[in-house]
Amino acid sequence: MTTPAQCPFCFPAENRIAFEDRLTKALWDAFPVSEGHLLIVPRRHVPTWFDATADERAAITESIDRGRDLIASRHRPDGFNIGINVGEAAGQTVFHLHVHLIPRYKNDVPNPTGGVRHVIPGKGNYLAAGPAPAPRLVSGGENDPLLTVGREDSPEQLEVENGQPP
Repeated sequence: MTTPAQCPFCFPAENRIAFEDRLTKALWDAFPVSEGHLLIVPRRHVPTWFDATADERAAITESIDRGRDLIASRHRPDGFNIGINVGEAAGQTVFHLHVHLIPRYKNDVPNPTGGVRHVIPGKGNYLAAGPAPAPRLVSGGENDPLLTVGREDSPEQLEVENGQPP
């Protein structure tokens, strides 16, 4: 867990601060995934979105709009991704709530369909995936458990007389 004394968002370098207000700061990401990547953080050291107050969440939402305007004026992106990682399992590495505002540009990836769904490999483009294939009951080949069943020379072949196995 990140403590305030160790937190890069509690005490950011001045050149990382894009803007700030009473409850939030907007910081240029130290490891941007695209030109203009911003992080919106509450001033109070709070680990996740669900730990923030309603006022903090509202201020973050307003700062996302302000950040979008700033990025648009400087970088002219074609779209945006907005994301929050909550917890280690979701990829959170700094445990101070931060919302990624990531500008996107045409052709920055071969096929952006699915957007944030790409956080789970292979699950991004749900349009190209089609329905999941049904599991095969019979696999074929020499390891198929049903390969010999029904053949006359099969040791598993049962003879039935009057509906009863021998």
